[in-house]
Amino acid sequence: MRIDKYLWCIRYFKTRSIATEACKKGHIRVNGESVKASKTVFNNDKITLRKDQINYQIEVLDIPANRVGAKLVDLYRKDTTPAEVFEKLELLKYSKDYYRKKGAGRPTKKDRREIDDYTEDDEI
Repeated sequence: MRIDKYLWCIRYFKTRSIATEACKKGHIRVNGESVKASKTVFNNDKITLRKDQINYQIEVLDIPANRVGAKLVDLYRKDTTPAEVFEKLELLKYSKDYYRKKGAGRPTKKDRREIDDYTEDDEI
């Protein structure tokens, strides 16, 4: 089975075209090599896939005949992604909460006071 179809079947991507695009961008590696979407996947292949700033590590257990339900995905793959990767993602989410988006306008009074408090602490 093709790598893009396999990743679609085990629900890592919503459509095959998104999986194909990820292959073209080099976000998918099989056994350490960057691959095209047409690469054939076999049992015991190790797939590294970058999605949403996480490097997922998957081991192929079996090849599905077609797209499977979410409850059956674990029959076809073994997820060996370390837990630290998900912890880093949580920290990244918290760090993004404190930044203002570009073009959000001038700071409010509350924002200005927080900025002043922050800068006053640095000067002392």
